[in-house]
Amino acid sequence: MDLLSDIWNKAKKLNRTIVLPETDDHRVLKAADLILKSRIANIVLIGNKENIEKTAGDAEADISKASISDPVSCPKTGRYIEIYMKKMKEHKREVSFNEAKKLIESDFPYFGAMMVADGDADGMVSGASHSTGHTIKAAIYSSGLKEGVATLSSFFVMLMPDKKFGSNGTLFFADCAVVPDPDASQLKDIALSTADSFRKLMGKHPKVAMLSFSTKGSGRAPSAQKAAKAAEMAQAADPELLIDGELQFDAALIPAIGKKKAPESRVAGRANVLIFPNLDAGNIGYKIAERLGGATAIGPIFQGCERPINDLSRGCSIEDIVNVTAITALQTI
Repeated sequence: MDLLSDIWNKAKKLNRTIVLPETDDHRVLKAADLILKSRIANIVLIGNKENIEKTAGDAEADISKASISDPVSCPKTGRYIEIYMKKMKEHKREVSFNEAKKLIESDFPYFGAMMVADGDADGMVSGASHSTGHTIKAAIYSSGLKEGVATLSSFFVMLMPDKKFGSNGTLFFADCAVVPDPDASQLKDIALSTADSFRKLMGKHPKVAMLSFSTKGSGRAPSAQKAAKAAEMAQAADPELLIDGELQFDAALIPAIGKKKAPESRVAGRANVLIFPNLDAGNIGYKIAERLGGATAIGPIFQGCERPINDLSRGCSIEDIVNVTAITALQTI
């Protein structure tokens, strides 16, 4: 858990402002209490002040140091409506003013995302009581994607009990939550985004393995060729990046097997970033590592957004909310 302490300490130094929009959830308000007491970030809560304070009282959460923004009375609501209508137009969808007004005033994750898009907050964490799809739409229809990035994706920080894997027991898994069946170009985007996320959070060089059932041509199925092609494309986009594929899981992680199956590889046996071929493999993989391997899974963390907006599992704990908030603060670097 040393990594979490490091992330918390880095977040404290940044003094960022993070929106927590789901103020009807006791876990969110208790997390806000802990975040504020720990000085991990400044917190903005969305909704009616009286309602939030009552819910916080019921949850025994101290939110006295949080800012509260009510979409119905906020002077910036009109500006946020304009942003939303403009973004929808960019996505070839016409939305009337009244439709936009109703959404921004009643859907707190959308309101929070507009705050982030307009620079009134540094990031947002949502998903405790909303689906991943809902948070993705709020992100896309507010600040949108970074310039040059075509794919919104996600990663998990996996803290392994066995420190010999990855970077002292830390691995990044992607994509485990967003893109169901990426093509080679999307896999390339996922690999580059996850490598960048690793650099920001870990302060170390990523070693990226594009995973497959095949290692370096041992299988000729289209899925294996897709992973190999994605590795080539990512390498062309970032020549300094240590990336290889396609590699089997054991060849990517275990030095003796990596040396045997891919002796020329600079990544095989030493990978700390694992890119799965599709969402089935990624989602199943992280849950096997968590449930059977005893790993701690932090995420999913979105990547590729212009501004940091992140998702939570609806089964998240208070600790999950705090940790994702700290990571969101670091994504602003």
